[in-house]
Order: sequence, then C-alpha cells, then structure tokens
Amino acid sequence: MPRTNNHVVIMAGGVGSRFWPMSTEERPKQFIDVLGCGKTLLQLTADRFESICDPNNMWVVTNKKYADIVKEQLPEIPVSNILCEPCRRNTAPCICYVSWRIKAVDPKANIVVTPSDHVATNPVEFRRVVSDCMKFTAETDSIVTLGMRPLRPETGYGYIQADLTSSSLRNKEIYRVFSFREKPDLETAQQYIKKNNYFWNAGIFVWSVSTIEIGR
Repeated sequence: MPRTNNHVVIMAGGVGSRFWPMSTEERPKQFIDVLGCGKTLLQLTADRFESICDPNNMWVVTNKKYADIVKEQLPEIPVSNILCEPCRRNTAPCICYVSWRIKAVDPKANIVVTPSDHVATNPVEFRRVVSDCMKFTAETDSIVTLGMRPLRPETGYGYIQADLTSSSLRNKEIYRVFSFREKPDLETAQQYIKKNNYFWNAGIFVWSVSTIEIGR
C-alpha cells in the first residue's frame, strides 16, 4: 500500500491523573516535556511516525479544552485533523469516530492508532515493527495490536495472551491473539511473566478501513 494511504491517529484526550502534580487537568502529561528533552510526549509521538505517514495524514483526537495546545505543539498537522471530543469517552468510540472521518477522505486508508504518552527507546526498531504491521494489514483483513515483552510483574498494564504456535506465513513476528487480560493483581502478573506468551498491551492497533467497514 502506498505511503499516501497510511494514516496515524494519536489519542491525546487523557487527563494524566497518575502523574499529578506534574500533570494537571489543565495540561496533562502528554503535553509536558516529561523527559526533559525539549519535546513533549505528544511531539515525540508525532516524531516517531514521521516516516510512516505524511503530516496531512496525521490525526489527533483530544478533548475540546486541549485543542489549542495540540495546535501549538503540532502546527504541521492540519487543523481539520484535530478532532475534539465534547466530553471524555472510552477508546472504542474515539477509534470508531476517527476511522469514519478518515474513510470519508481516503477509502483505501491503512490506519495505526496510538496513545500520545508512550516512550520508545528505540524509535528505529519501533518504526520497522509498525511498518511491517501496516504492510500486513494492507494485504489482509486482520487487525493487529502491538505487544511488549514484559520486564517485570506490572499490575498497571493490561496483557495480551498470544498463541505462539500460530505465526503468520506473511510475517513470522505476527501471531493470533488468544485473549486480552485486564490489569492483574500482583500474583497473577507474576504468573504471566513466567510464561513466554504474555505481553504488555501497548494499546496500539493497526487496520485497514476496508476491514472494519465503517458506516455500513
């Protein structure tokens, strides 16, 4: 699929309550230079996807009270691509709405949806993985999600249980998802990391709009 059909959706509506007092409701963590590198988490997220899609194909979904902050921090994104929620909703309505908007302008769109507050210590490898996933979704009717190998029994993340016996013939790094597990207690998380098929749920999803048939 041509790069011109690649679209990136950044979800930036959260209040970042777990980072208080650095993160406030007026300026949540995604709009703050948390790492002290001169760029906010939102800007770093946009930078990670710079080679994945054109700026005109980058979208931000945020709360209406943060629209001006997004415009200030990402001036290269068209104002029409900043979609404002009148109130906070869960991820699913956000994804559905922006996918419908994208399909209206690009029926062949291939979309990656990402949170705005992640940190990638190896952006080159991150882009390789995302590019491979987008190639896979462009050629199949699959929805792909990214999982990270757990480093500790983390109770603050959701987990993905993968079927490691089912790798795709098109890409040996892509497996079927057996189940999604919500944030576990410590004992359960300790059991997860003893196995090799549990991954932290990154909350990043990739699909083609033709797969989900929005508005049908």
